[in-house]
Amino acid sequence: MLIKQSIGAVAALIFASGAAFAQSSTVNGTVGGAATGAIVGGPVGAAVGGVTGAAVGAMLEPPQTVVTYVREVPAPQARVVVEEKIVVGQPLPETVVLTPVPDNPNFAYAVANDERVIVEPSSRKVIRVLN
Repeated sequence: MLIKQSIGAVAALIFASGAAFAQSSTVNGTVGGAATGAIVGGPVGAAVGGVTGAAVGAMLEPPQTVVTYVREVPAPQARVVVEEKIVVGQPLPETVVLTPVPDNPNFAYAVANDERVIVEPSSRKVIRVLN
């Protein structure tokens, strides 16, 4: 019974903190998930946390082709400035125009405050900020 509770607690912690994994890769998600799981549930928690962290990291990390495309596409002429700080895991304001990434409808991009950002189109949440 304790193992099931530990697994549930680890899964809840990992998924609740998905934004923390937004800028990490699958490897970082695995390591972070395993560390969190080990703290909460010992060896079993580490195993479950590692798998869950890898899934969260892989789900949120855009493919390299998307990153390359967003880096290389010419920036729009009109400069967009927003007062809010652009933060991974937070949605962009409605005033920022999203442009779909060709050949990958799971991602869109925008340029705001002179930063290129990759977002999830349906929620407008920032997945990655490119420097």
